Amino acid sequence: MNKVVPTYHQRVAEEKRALIVAAATALFLELGYDRTSLAKIAECSGVSRATLFKQFPSKAALFDAIVTESWSTADEEDPPPAGNVVDGLSVIGRRYAQLLGRAQMTDLFRIVIAELPRFPELAHAQFSRGKMPCFESVRSYLLAEHEAGTVRIEDADLAATQFLGMISNYVFWPALLVPDWEVSAERVAQVVDEAVRTTAARYAVNGPGASAGD
Repeated sequence: MNKVVPTYHQRVAEEKRALIVAAATALFLELGYDRTSLAKIAECSGVSRATLFKQFPSKAALFDAIVTESWSTADEEDPPPAGNVVDGLSVIGRRYAQLLGRAQMTDLFRIVIAELPRFPELAHAQFSRGKMPCFESVRSYLLAEHEAGTVRIEDADLAATQFLGMISNYVFWPALLVPDWEVSAERVAQVVDEAVRTTAARYAVNGPGASAGD
């Protein structure tokens, strides 16, 4: 598949957008969402107010962009094909762990938690534009495996929640609460592998790693 090469103006716009998002995230953390103005964000990002307002007409639109970009993957990967639940969940689990390991992910959650009492809409944006699309991709994959006959799942919502929870409860949530919490790449891989094994052991029709032809 051929990729479209961005023009000079597109590259400049993307670079300015990245500067704006980075400055806004830092200011939201330092000053709080309420006390951070778009004018201050423009000043700290080094762009004109006109440029900022052209891309983000409101602070809410800017926060939505931060959420969307924080939860997006580099290439918006397609889900793995159904047929082998161990292989598929291993791919999904590693993508999810990598996503949670981004520095901006803990920053984003800290902003939402700090501002939740006054701005519950931030939590809604985080949930609907960030967490739910990620959850839905796992749920859809498990349903595809169910249709392929590799797993038997009565509650795909619960199964997806269980799988993601086994990863995030070790990789992400301690890092949000404990400043010096660090997890090595080897440990992350082990956590994902155990989550995959546990899920396959619970739901695979003919044992872990069962394929559609078994």
